[in-house]
Amino acid sequence: MLEFGVLGYSAAAFAFFILAVLLITSWRGKTQGGMLLFAALITSIWAAVLAIQAAYQIIPVALVWAAEVLRTLAWLAFLIRLLLPSAEQQSAYTKSLKIVRTLVVLLCILLIIPFDDFLLFNTEIPYFNLGFDLRFLGQVLLALCGVVLIEQLFRNTPADERWGIKYLCLGLGGLFVFDFYLFSDALLFRRIDGDIWYARGAVNALIVPLIAVASARNPQWSVDLFVSRRMVFHTTSLFGAGLYMLLMAVAGYYVKLYGGEWGAILQITFLFAAGIALLAIFFSGSLRAKVKVFLNKHFFNYRYDYREEWLCLINILSGEEGHRPLQERAISAMAGIVESPGGLLWLREDNGAYSNVAHWNLPEVGVEGSSGLASLMCFLEQRQWVVDLEEYREAPSFYADLELPGWLLKLERAWLLVPLQHDTKLQGFVLLATPRVKHPLNWENMDLLKTAGCQVASYLALNRAAMALAEAQQFEGFNRLSAFVIHDLKNLIAQLSLVTKNAVRHKNNPAFIDDAMHTIDNSVSKMSRLMAQMRSAMPGDNRSQVELNGMLRDLVLERSSQKPAPVFKGTGEEVMILAYRDRMGAVFGHVIQNAQDATPSDGSVEIRLHSESGQAIVEVHDTGSGMDETFIRERLFRPFDSTKGLTGMGIGAYECREFVNAIGGQVLVSSRPDVGTVFTMVLPLAQTMFTDKQKAIT
Repeated sequence: MLEFGVLGYSAAAFAFFILAVLLITSWRGKTQGGMLLFAALITSIWAAVLAIQAAYQIIPVALVWAAEVLRTLAWLAFLIRLLLPSAEQQSAYTKSLKIVRTLVVLLCILLIIPFDDFLLFNTEIPYFNLGFDLRFLGQVLLALCGVVLIEQLFRNTPADERWGIKYLCLGLGGLFVFDFYLFSDALLFRRIDGDIWYARGAVNALIVPLIAVASARNPQWSVDLFVSRRMVFHTTSLFGAGLYMLLMAVAGYYVKLYGGEWGAILQITFLFAAGIALLAIFFSGSLRAKVKVFLNKHFFNYRYDYREEWLCLINILSGEEGHRPLQERAISAMAGIVESPGGLLWLREDNGAYSNVAHWNLPEVGVEGSSGLASLMCFLEQRQWVVDLEEYREAPSFYADLELPGWLLKLERAWLLVPLQHDTKLQGFVLLATPRVKHPLNWENMDLLKTAGCQVASYLALNRAAMALAEAQQFEGFNRLSAFVIHDLKNLIAQLSLVTKNAVRHKNNPAFIDDAMHTIDNSVSKMSRLMAQMRSAMPGDNRSQVELNGMLRDLVLERSSQKPAPVFKGTGEEVMILAYRDRMGAVFGHVIQNAQDATPSDGSVEIRLHSESGQAIVEVHDTGSGMDETFIRERLFRPFDSTKGLTGMGIGAYECREFVNAIGGQVLVSSRPDVGTVFTMVLPLAQTMFTDKQKAIT
């Protein structure tokens, strides 16, 4: 019987403590919630006190009675608070409730007043004094007040709302009825029945689920306290680590105790191994993700702490947590929401095509990364859905007419496609890798990803606008430079015009001839310098079919005088594209010249041409100084950024990329310092462009 009492009260203490923890972590609320939390905590302490008293009989009787009174008072106060809204509608009812509240408080004060010390269940005492009779009577009256208040609460609650409080009435009604039975029996027989007393702990533990269900059905009872998920996570981690080390210490003690002569050595070795294992567990990303998923699933109504998620997203995008490029930060910000370890980013180019512009912890997609995306782009822009690739593979009909390219479905660890929407236009999308710990996706994941995608898209659009503004300002400076050049040309034209006017009159004068030749030579030198600094950016009037084998072969022949001489490897068949012939030749010539300038005379420059999948691919390989990824990403295609000093204007690579993009192509650069560079231009074949136009017309 005694053992059952210890277990029963211990179970009640633990159950009410868990209820209090759930109230703190899972809900938000107002006054009712605070009083419910207080009642749960007081009941947990009360049960713990009685469990200790049952086991050891060391707690003073006055403290036991004080715990009894506080626990009953806490629940009565909670019931009175629930009845206040009903009482406010009737003045007479309000007065009655105030009288009940005053009597309850006075009765509790009288019961807390210490009487003569007394041992519970001491059946050898022939009679009890008046003080203990009053205590039993007071507890009976308090229990009766609780039953009356519960009856009033149920009666004054509208019939269609009673489902929310019926389990509370059942639970607290059972609590007060049992107390009424216990203390009525004690008052009648002038002693406390041990069986009833020890069964009381288990009875109180059984009512906790009823109170928990009622609390879940009444959000207005919630507690206006906030517990950060981060604090819960770290607290759980520290608690788990402490428990782990405690178990390891016990195990180490037994190793030392039964290890014989080697006991001390084995204990030290065992504890060191346990510490290393603990550190390995703490630094395990997979385990951390599992703990977060468990806590969010079982201790919080919502999976995310939206304040923390939004602040984290803004911090990453604004660059406060690192100096990575914005595009990589955008991927990591999206990936962090669903514990994804990596991703890829596609953005819309000026010509309307989408290309893979950044990658984070995933390999970059090659040439095929911009083909076959038309259906996906249309779907994302119209539906604004997050596409689950695993779900798409299992049930493609769920995504209506969406058709994904084969290369995308074959990507390893590909998981989610998140649209980046800005001002009703699709800016691009992010491909996220499979997370460390698989967890089911629901509306909350999808909504947060879409909302974060809009924020990321606005950052990327703002960044693009800022870069465009910077380029416009640079071109404005370029135009001012052009005005100075035109002014110089005007002066040269004036000088040459003067020579032609005087030529008829002084053509037989040797001095005039010498002066004219000097003037012409000076003008030619000046114009050559001007032309070396400026190149025309105006294309021809019409595109025409250009055969790349012949064009590249002629360019290689022209550039053979500079070392290292380039080598051309073409195809055995014609490769035709639609482009501006002169401009296309200037682009290829610029790339070949740059490769020669970057390569020592004993190196090699090789131009390769081949076609596949309706695209012509021109590759310029060199064994020159090469470039690092930072230079390629931040400087190579930036206008007016030149590494040739005063001899270059820094618009060659920029002009090359813009021209290739304008005719529907793509420029890719792969380079390693001190190894070499591969400059790849992917151009649509003439037949492919003609077919696409025909489809658009039909």
